[in-house]
Amino acid sequence: MKILIVEDEPKAGDYLVKGLHESGYVADLARNGVDGLALALEHDYELIVLDVMLPQMDGWTVISRLRERKETPVLFLTARDDVVDRVKGLELGADDYLVKPFAFAELLARIKTLMRRGPVREAEVIRVADLEIDVLRRRVTRGGQRIDLTAKEFALLHLLAKRQGEVLSRTQIASMVWDMNFDSDTNVVDVAIRRLRAKVDDPFPLKLVQTVRGMGYLLEERS
Repeated sequence: MKILIVEDEPKAGDYLVKGLHESGYVADLARNGVDGLALALEHDYELIVLDVMLPQMDGWTVISRLRERKETPVLFLTARDDVVDRVKGLELGADDYLVKPFAFAELLARIKTLMRRGPVREAEVIRVADLEIDVLRRRVTRGGQRIDLTAKEFALLHLLAKRQGEVLSRTQIASMVWDMNFDSDTNVVDVAIRRLRAKVDDPFPLKLVQTVRGMGYLLEERS
């Protein structure tokens, strides 16, 4: 099994790699978020152990960008046993978390538990009514007509499609697509939804991007 460790503390990173090697795993080490994301996208790891507080790019940003392209299981390492941090990590797509300091035996137990769940395969093509999203090729068509989207518009549509039928709040969308926490100014999300609708919905009679007043947005076919 090949595991990626993204940890900036030198002693901690070296200790984790050494321990995993001795436990029979192949482990790569990145000491900042930028290098960690590059390795995660370039190689096919069975698991990524990701610290939250990293130089150059924090763990939240790393997993947000990773989830745009891959569903590799992620075990978060956090220095704070904070409910907000844990919830944010899970909402961004983390599979588990471990609070520092931790015993190496517990890390191994968490790794084995995640591996028993098996790989999570994301659908390569998502369809909602006549809308088709080719996730691998990052192509979107509706009624056979190609729709050109920006990277963020694709990420937004992909998120809504993966969670189709589920209402997502503006805060959730902001966190997952932009890796930002809009406490008061959620206008960025509203503007992005309007732009997405202009391409995906406006030219077609059947509208798929729905607004739930006071709650958020969802993607679904309504008769």
